Amino acid sequence: MATIQAPRVPSSRAGAAERSGTSLNPLAMLPNLLLLAITLAGLPYYVLAAAARLRSPFHPWLKSSGYVGQTAGLVTFAGFLFMWLYPMRKRMRLPPRAGSVPQWLDVHIVVGLTLPLLGALHAGWRFRGLIGLGYLAMLIVCLSGVIGRYLYVRIPRSRAGAELDREEVAAQRRQLLADLTEATGLTTEDLEQMLTVQTVRASRGRLLGALAQMVVDDFARARTLRALRRRWKARGPDGATLDRTALNRGLSLARREMALSQQVRLLEATQKMFRYWHAAHKPVAIAAFGAVTVHVIVVIAVGSTWLW
Repeated sequence: MATIQAPRVPSSRAGAAERSGTSLNPLAMLPNLLLLAITLAGLPYYVLAAAARLRSPFHPWLKSSGYVGQTAGLVTFAGFLFMWLYPMRKRMRLPPRAGSVPQWLDVHIVVGLTLPLLGALHAGWRFRGLIGLGYLAMLIVCLSGVIGRYLYVRIPRSRAGAELDREEVAAQRRQLLADLTEATGLTTEDLEQMLTVQTVRASRGRLLGALAQMVVDDFARARTLRALRRRWKARGPDGATLDRTALNRGLSLARREMALSQQVRLLEATQKMFRYWHAAHKPVAIAAFGAVTVHVIVVIAVGSTWLW
């Protein structure tokens, strides 16, 4: 039986957009795994009442002003400062070696996901008074950041992070279909039929319904990709099978084409939701940063630190 080899697909704008900040590297979650390991190791201390903690051998290390606790606090504050570099990067024109806006966003998200765990270690997993309010604001910022990124990657963008208009998206889709035809050996008509994603229409109000539709589309796209993988892995056109490289290349292009098709259908609603999100996210982030800054100033003023 013949085997279709993956061709060398030339670099294109569509290919560049396919690689532009649409997924986080799983290795980026290693800091959180380390922090969870520290939490599990210190669990006998964290479950104790406040008075009992004073007699624990872990107390000099895990208390808020301890070696581990205060180190976590310092890294948390440094992380808050670092988070403000991303909004600055969006407004600056830097050379390509400085990283694209989507790449900066990925780092921004990873740091944002790490801060709640760092803050919890610093607080000894006890949240009361002003600390509790500040931590709640941090959690809200973290959660809203996850939602914001979900919306961000559903607005078609160039490699540099600039939003694309409908004509540019249409050009991307045409290029993707051409690349798919070359990678799989299938005709454009067959590919368009295969890549049609059947979804149930979500109806809940205009913007909330659009958000629900995005989630429904994600699951429907995943089902379609699984079906394509089984079909293309079993038999290609004219009884030929796809080799592994061609299969992976074809599925990657198919995923991007289906995503673009779904994104353009909800583009206006997504852009509107993203504007609303941005208007709400920034004030909460400023409030959380303010609470953390006040806390740091008070700690330094009363000398509750092992640094000096």
